[in-house]
Amino acid sequence: MNYALLLCGGSGKRMGSLPVGKTLMPVGGIPAVVRCARAFSSADCRLILVVPQGQESLYHDVLGHFGLSARITAGGKERQDSVGRGLALVPEDGDLVLIHDGARPLVSEKLIRELIRQALISGSAVPALPVTDTLKRADADGTVLGTTDRAGLYRVQTPQVFCAGDLRKARAAAGEGPFTDDAQVMEQAGFKVHLCPGEADNLKLTYPEDFVMAEKLLSPLFRTGFGLDAHRLTAGRDLVLCGVRVPYDKGLDGHSDADVALHALTDALLGACALGDIGTWFPDTCEEYRGISSRILLERAAALVRDKGFEIVSCDITIVCQKPKLAPYIGQMREYTAESLGLDTDRVSVKATTTEGMGYEGRGEGISAHACATVSAPWGKQDQATPASQTL
Repeated sequence: MNYALLLCGGSGKRMGSLPVGKTLMPVGGIPAVVRCARAFSSADCRLILVVPQGQESLYHDVLGHFGLSARITAGGKERQDSVGRGLALVPEDGDLVLIHDGARPLVSEKLIRELIRQALISGSAVPALPVTDTLKRADADGTVLGTTDRAGLYRVQTPQVFCAGDLRKARAAAGEGPFTDDAQVMEQAGFKVHLCPGEADNLKLTYPEDFVMAEKLLSPLFRTGFGLDAHRLTAGRDLVLCGVRVPYDKGLDGHSDADVALHALTDALLGACALGDIGTWFPDTCEEYRGISSRILLERAAALVRDKGFEIVSCDITIVCQKPKLAPYIGQMREYTAESLGLDTDRVSVKATTTEGMGYEGRGEGISAHACATVSAPWGKQDQATPASQTL
């Protein structure tokens, strides 16, 4: 079992006056420590929190409010004292220890899992980014004394991952320090430390502007997709538009119920998330989809979109046909579509128009529909997906 040791004892003096410790301050509406805890829990790590003396119950309650649990202990005077107290809660048979600054709330599950993988290979894994700025040495008055070669220099982050037994041995052998991080403890004791690529977003909350940057990184990324579909009108079929059966002597021809409006909307949703199109996920060569309600397909597409980290914001559909008149059914169409997407009706627009007798719609040969969909997602949270046509 792997253990994540979250250090939450920083006072945040460089932040100015804070109502609570900086790891309890909200980032994107969620306490920083909760964001950390969620990432490590998702990566299958047991949580250990080292917190300021007397605040153990406060942190316990905060985690509990978000459905999280951890072993919690009070920290010591120095950072290494706090690490020691947290390490004491790691069982002797613990595999890896991941030591993380609780003030780095944007750490990703992806980074955590990759560091664990590297540590299992190399015995340690420390995330780092190469120094890209020019480095100057200066005296107390700010006079430049020289330029430092930045080749081979890195900015180190957390979590720093070590074999639990190696870390205990290193702490016993390294002496009192001072040490600025746990990698230095390992180095001092003669252990090899391996650097791995870090993440630029894995910033540490040190100054007020860091909170501003973290909020910006968590701001939603809005994306819009467009969908267009058309089906031929034919006798002997029900006319279904946005899930509503519209009385008419013809219906739309297709493999499913041929709901042209919901097909266009499904394409718009998938397109907004760059997840392909309706034919990719629900191919007309698959018997599973023969005669299926397009509301079911839309609901599956909406679930797929949400599984990939997106939220559906709104949609707009325009149905193009000469006949029948659709105005009496627009309200029900909006309700059905909103229900399928799990949205309030005021986020769903459905309109109908004619072509003044022009084109195949005007001649009554078919009906087309156009749709737009807007989705949002935090930056960098989208994952790849596997279409149904590749799994069937």
